[in-house]
Amino acid sequence: MIELVQPEDRHYASWCTAEDEFGDTHRDGSGFFGPRPATDRASFEQMVADRLAQADPATVLPEDRVHCTFLWLVEADEFVGYLAIRHALTPFLLEEGGHIGYSVRPSRRRQGHASRALALSLPIAASLGIDRVLVTCDESNVGSRRTIEGNGGEFEDVRNGKRRYWIPVS
Repeated sequence: MIELVQPEDRHYASWCTAEDEFGDTHRDGSGFFGPRPATDRASFEQMVADRLAQADPATVLPEDRVHCTFLWLVEADEFVGYLAIRHALTPFLLEEGGHIGYSVRPSRRRQGHASRALALSLPIAASLGIDRVLVTCDESNVGSRRTIEGNGGEFEDVRNGKRRYWIPVS
């Protein structure tokens, strides 16, 4: 069964395999922007430390970033995907990105993992003081749309090709 855990070293080998599967595609909820991340051990350890630090309100972030709790979807010891809970919304996140982003590695898609992960993330968002979360998906992403709606997402509108849903968490 899928669990949400903090990024940690014990998932290194499985994370590398998942990164090979993702290739150069975008990974919602990963915190990666731009090219594919380096997968050597030192880069991995730095990435894990960076992701953990971003959840800490004492961590100083660039003006265009918000604090974010990064979690990994795991089943047993297998890395299955990424999930991020953004603690606040910037103008961009309000329009397109939302509070929660997630992605599941290609070989593990269509197995209900995203739905379970989103459901598990809602109490965590509530514990961060968020009353309702904004979750978005591409208009063409039927699977993500079903995931969001299955978790109580209330459709608001479409902006810039993104369907926007609000989910109450408290």
